[in-house]
Amino acid sequence: MSPRRSAGIMLFRGRPDGLQVLLAHIGGPFWATRDVGAWSVPKGEYTDQEPALDAARREFTEELGLPVPDGELHELGEVMQKNGKRVTAWALEADLDPDTIVPGTFVLEWPPRSGRMSEVPEIDRVQWFAVEEARPRMIVGQAALLDRLLADLQAREPSRRS
Repeated sequence: MSPRRSAGIMLFRGRPDGLQVLLAHIGGPFWATRDVGAWSVPKGEYTDQEPALDAARREFTEELGLPVPDGELHELGEVMQKNGKRVTAWALEADLDPDTIVPGTFVLEWPPRSGRMSEVPEIDRVQWFAVEEARPRMIVGQAALLDRLLADLQAREPSRRS
């Protein structure tokens, strides 16, 4: 059995006070009152039959209800979450109004083993965060994506000035 894999796209934007990234708060009753460790790159699972980048684009649209903005995607590579899931992500410089999202939903048994099924949003909100604010909020393992984004931007900085 292959490990669970997800793919996603992390939007970033520059502001006068620094770099910001867009994160999604995990939906559902288990995560409703959590903040630290409850935010993620918009992402979702995929199988061997789907290329990771195609999955990242599909999941962005499914989770946010919006198309992937135009622009150049920069691969951030793969990280391993604490639960063993492998996450492959790309970064994209773009702006997006969090109030325009229309999150997808899924069916969940809640409370567990109750037999009651409820439709809940995959994410319940998205928000822009400064990198230092984003890091503690992200799911353990995903924070490494921030380091990779910063390194990628620093490596490209001379060409961005041209």
